[in-house]
Amino acid sequence: MTARKVIIDTDPGQDDAVALLLALASPDDVNVLGITCVAGNVPLPLTHKNARIICEVAGRTDVPVFAGRAAPLSRPLVTAEEVHGKTGLDGPELFEPTLPLQDQDGVAFIIDTLRREPAGTVTLCPLGPLSNIAAAFQAAPDIMERVQEVVLMGGAYFEVGNVTPAAEFNIYVDPEAADIVLKSGIQITMMPLDVTHKALTTRPRIEALRALGNRAGSFTAEMLDFFERFDMEKYGSDGGPLHDPCVIAYLIQPELFSGRQVNVEIETQSELTLGMTVADWWGVTTRPPNALFIGDLDAEGFFTLITDRLARL
Repeated sequence: MTARKVIIDTDPGQDDAVALLLALASPDDVNVLGITCVAGNVPLPLTHKNARIICEVAGRTDVPVFAGRAAPLSRPLVTAEEVHGKTGLDGPELFEPTLPLQDQDGVAFIIDTLRREPAGTVTLCPLGPLSNIAAAFQAAPDIMERVQEVVLMGGAYFEVGNVTPAAEFNIYVDPEAADIVLKSGIQITMMPLDVTHKALTTRPRIEALRALGNRAGSFTAEMLDFFERFDMEKYGSDGGPLHDPCVIAYLIQPELFSGRQVNVEIETQSELTLGMTVADWWGVTTRPPNALFIGDLDAEGFFTLITDRLARL
């Protein structure tokens, strides 16, 4: 099989970093055309720095990194340093990357790539707020019909919110952008908190990564040592949820996941429920399905995949 062409849109973030490492370690399955960065977990100068650090940790300095939007479409930026630390990648000893940032704007790269590649051959993989993707769709509506699929991490149904009682962080930061993407008519697969909270970084899983003995394994274990502490304290869980790698794992081994086609609407008005993903899981409305909403995964298979692939780096 030919590797699936993807653009990864991201705001690293330790879990974004693991997603990037998984993709960069899997060139036979995932052909990363470029990494576009967006403000989210931390401000834009840190997200594109972190993405370049991860490319160097993976030994994949052939992958171009672009800076996209520094703010949501129409709101002030909300960040999450309390989760990810002041750098976004707290845990390991960081370094100044030598991989240069591309001169081209990230939104322009998305547009140009979708126009250049054959229609229906590029999948967009947003791991953070959807600001870059929505801005590209607004600036160049013709590209929407050229997208193969959007596979994103965001939202929740049963689990509801992690940044407010009603909203998951990525959607909450830029609900207007999420609304544009969900109304695009493109095939969409969503990895909500309902599935990512089942992908817990238990101590044995982290130690298996450390035991790989390579740079990627050690770097990842040190990131997760820091990352898990916030969610373990918050939820009383046995580890932290690895949200964003679910997107890449789905592209490589979709059989690890299960969900259903449902209608998902984004709340953009209410102060109380701003950013809520209103997923019609039980089909109680007449609104047509617009997303495959994932609800479960094989957690052991998921962590086996990550460990096996990072061993290749």
